[in-house]
Amino acid sequence: MKGLAGKRVVVTGGTSGIGAATVRRFRDEGCDVVILARTPAPGVVRCDVSDRAEVEAAFAEIGALDVLIANAGVSTRNPAAGIDPAQWDQVIGTNLSGAFWTAQAAAARMIPAGGGSILFTASTNALVGYRYYADYNASKAGLVALTRSLALEWAPTVRVNAVCPGYVLTPMQEAEYTPEMLAQVNARIPLGRHATPEELAGLFAYLACDEAAYFTGSVIVMDGGETAGSVVSGPGGPGA
Repeated sequence: MKGLAGKRVVVTGGTSGIGAATVRRFRDEGCDVVILARTPAPGVVRCDVSDRAEVEAAFAEIGALDVLIANAGVSTRNPAAGIDPAQWDQVIGTNLSGAFWTAQAAAARMIPAGGGSILFTASTNALVGYRYYADYNASKAGLVALTRSLALEWAPTVRVNAVCPGYVLTPMQEAEYTPEMLAQVNARIPLGRHATPEELAGLFAYLACDEAAYFTGSVIVMDGGETAGSVVSGPGGPGA
C-alpha cells in the first residue's frame, strides 16, 4: 500500500482475531506497530482501554503515532432481559468508551504533528438489529455516530473512518457459536462463508494508506452481501 512504510501504528486488541491479523499486515507493509491489550505479553503495552487513565499512560509511553486501529472489543451472547449492569458496563466501556479514549489520545498527538488516520472496528450490528446482543449492538451503533462526529471535528488534519465487518471467523466468534450455528450463518450469507481476519486487515491497510486520502467520515461495510437485501429480496423477489 502506498505511503504506509515507516508509519507508526497502534492497534488495540491486537493479540487475537482481526487485531492480530491487522498487526501482521501492517508489519508486512513496513510499519512500526505497537499493540495495546489487557493481557500482558512480550511486545504488548498493557492497557484496559475502558480506563481513561490507563489509556493516557499507554499513549504517553508510545509517543508519536500515524495510525490508530481502535479494534478492542468484547461481546457476550445474552438475551436483553438477562444483561446485568456489570456486563453492560464492560461491553460499552470497552467497545465505545475505549474507542473514544484511544481516539482522543491519538488525536492529541496527531493534530499537532500535522496528520493521522484513525480507524474504528464497528460492525454490521450497528446497522441492523440482531437478537441477543443488545449491549454490543448499542456500542457499535455508537461507534458509527462517533466516527462521523470526529471526522468533522478533526478534519482536515486527521481522517476518521469505521469498518463494519459482518461475520468474521475469529476465536471470539467460534467461542460463541457451535459448528451448526456457524453453518446456519454461512447459509444465509450471499458469499456463503465468514470473512477471514486477513481480509479485514487488508481493508484497514488500504484505508490507512495514501491511496485512501479522500476517505473520512466513511462507514465501510464488509459482510459478504449479508446486509445487501432483506426478506423481500429473497429467491423470487416481491410477490413470488
